[in-house]
Amino acid sequence: MADNSSMTQRQHQASAMADEIDLHRLWGLLVDHRWVIIGTTVLAFVLGAAYGLLATPIYKADALLQVEDKQGGVPGFSELNELFTEESSADAEIQIIRSRMVLGQVIEQLQMNIEVKPDRLPLIGSLGAAAPAAEFLPKPLFAGYRDSETFVTITQFSVPESLQGRAFTLIAENGQPALYFNGQMVGTAPLGTPIKSEDGRITLELGEWQYGNEPLVLVQQPMAEAVNRLRSRLSISEQGKSTGIMAMAITGSHKARIQKILDAISETYLLQNIKRMSAEAENSLKFLDNQLPEIKGKLTEAEEKLNQYRLESESVDLTLETQSVLERLVAIEAKLNELKIKESEIAARFTREHPAYRTLIQQRGSLEQERQQLNNQIKELPETQQEVLRLMRDVEVNQEIYVGLLNKVQELRIMKAGTVGSVRIIDQAMVQPGAVKPKKALIAILAAMLGAMGSIGIVLLKAAFNKGIETPDQLEEQGISVYAAVPISEAQSKTDRLALLRRKRKQVQKTIPLLATTVPEDLAVEALRSLRTSLHFAMLEANNKVLMISGPSPGVGKSFIAANLGAVLAQAGQKVVIVDADLRKGHMHRYFGGGNEKGLSDYLSGQVQPQDILQATATANLSFISRGQVPPNPSELLMQARLKQLVDTLSSEYDLVLIDTPPILAVTDAAIVGQLAGSSLLVTRYGINSVKEVDIALTRFAQNKVEIKGAILNCMERRATNEYGYYAYEYGKSND
Repeated sequence: MADNSSMTQRQHQASAMADEIDLHRLWGLLVDHRWVIIGTTVLAFVLGAAYGLLATPIYKADALLQVEDKQGGVPGFSELNELFTEESSADAEIQIIRSRMVLGQVIEQLQMNIEVKPDRLPLIGSLGAAAPAAEFLPKPLFAGYRDSETFVTITQFSVPESLQGRAFTLIAENGQPALYFNGQMVGTAPLGTPIKSEDGRITLELGEWQYGNEPLVLVQQPMAEAVNRLRSRLSISEQGKSTGIMAMAITGSHKARIQKILDAISETYLLQNIKRMSAEAENSLKFLDNQLPEIKGKLTEAEEKLNQYRLESESVDLTLETQSVLERLVAIEAKLNELKIKESEIAARFTREHPAYRTLIQQRGSLEQERQQLNNQIKELPETQQEVLRLMRDVEVNQEIYVGLLNKVQELRIMKAGTVGSVRIIDQAMVQPGAVKPKKALIAILAAMLGAMGSIGIVLLKAAFNKGIETPDQLEEQGISVYAAVPISEAQSKTDRLALLRRKRKQVQKTIPLLATTVPEDLAVEALRSLRTSLHFAMLEANNKVLMISGPSPGVGKSFIAANLGAVLAQAGQKVVIVDADLRKGHMHRYFGGGNEKGLSDYLSGQVQPQDILQATATANLSFISRGQVPPNPSELLMQARLKQLVDTLSSEYDLVLIDTPPILAVTDAAIVGQLAGSSLLVTRYGINSVKEVDIALTRFAQNKVEIKGAILNCMERRATNEYGYYAYEYGKSND
């Protein structure tokens, strides 16, 4: 029950620790890896700065336009101009500029959809290429290429839609240009004559032809792709609310090219605006021209009828009252006819629900009502007066309409001739002197920040996945007593590396120097002395003088701990014997220089007696028993009663029996040996063993009724995360 309670307690403590964020440990991780973080940051800064210096600079050209309210071109014709007066929306005008109608014309005008470049390999292709042309020589901005050897311009290049975006090759054959596609000749012709394919679907016309040593690649981009590409580089915005002032800007790597493009966009937009205004006047003019013959015919017919009636009726004079009615009626008819003309034009623009259209209908209804009232008055006149009035009315109304139409036709013709559009170019395109991209300083700073954040993220991510024990506190927080934290020894590490190198080279293994005797001032040895003191009090409660050293996994340094701890204890005057109970891979005999021909396995198998396997060492008071020959059944041998007899014999002769065993998570040998030990310690390695691993090892021992008094954290590294550890109190190397 006690064991289960201990395990449960350790699990609760582990769960509580998992929910906490140890800011001190996070800071320590950053300090430990500061050189990695600094190096990555500096490298990212250098790369960012190099990109900023080597990247192609991008320039910006801008222009300013003003879109005015639409007005007629001739002052004084307010009635007619009223039809053309309409508030212009800046958003609508921006969309017009960005339309395929405008940008497509610009692309066709400048031949921006035709690419001409030398046929070179990427990156390394420019090596050995001809030098650029001199500054004073003219260079084609579009549809052409020039260097010190080549000067080619394209006047026309058209291909079928299916071949748009495909690469053609232009070379010289027999001194004249030849066009190829996929290795097959499309056509050839002397300069001045267009090159055409056999079916006439491909046409190439050259302006300039000075061929160098490099073939040229010709590509006609699809118009939609060219428009989208141009549109992505063009920005338009209204300056202020409802001002009609629009700022246009375009970016690119070639100053003269982007200035030319922006000017072309401004001019194309201006011309389409003028054409649109002129087209409106033209439509009105066509309508009036169609109406004039009909009105003139009606006028002539009315005049003939009036003359005929007067001849038949001799002289008929109108009274003043009848004359007044006639004048009013003629005026109403003239206005109705004018409304009819307006309605025909408004109907072409708006629906009948539009306010302008509804106003016109209301005006027409009022006039028709007034006309009906006058007609009722006319019915009360004498028959002769009525007839004369009707005939005169027809004449004067048609005459009024005819004259009015003639005047408006003249007005429209003047307006058409004087149309200037509603767009004005305020500022022509101009390229800003400095490059807008790349922002060298900003890119370098951002790269450095990204480098720093990336390296910090990797460090923290790596630490998050690394569950190795790094501080004694991690074990103690699990309820595991830590008897010693042994710093990693540079001298021992060097010795181990040499031993490993000899094993790889299959050289004869030499004796491994015992650190406690060769470098007694080493911090690791000092930590073992501290452990010696702790053990003295810990073993007072033990039932015998046997101490077992084990570990959760191989390679944690338990043999190193056992050998040097035995030496340290012997140096203190205790009579110590070390037993290498790792019958499988024990190698402690290399620390003491003795042979391994006769050892523990030989004794357990009954081949030798205890006095035959007991070896003296170079350290006074320290004896050693090697593992012996590797047996086929080490666990069964360790379960022999002879092991207990040997331990009892040694306990009676020595102050301490120190037994080194295999790792508990690998084999069960430690659990067998632990039955004979009064005290047991578990060696864990810094950064290798996890708390969970140690917990499982302790559970495994507990299940076999072996109590582990505590743990030894071996190979502690000097990190900021454990700055309050043994290293912080290093003593003896300073001059103090």
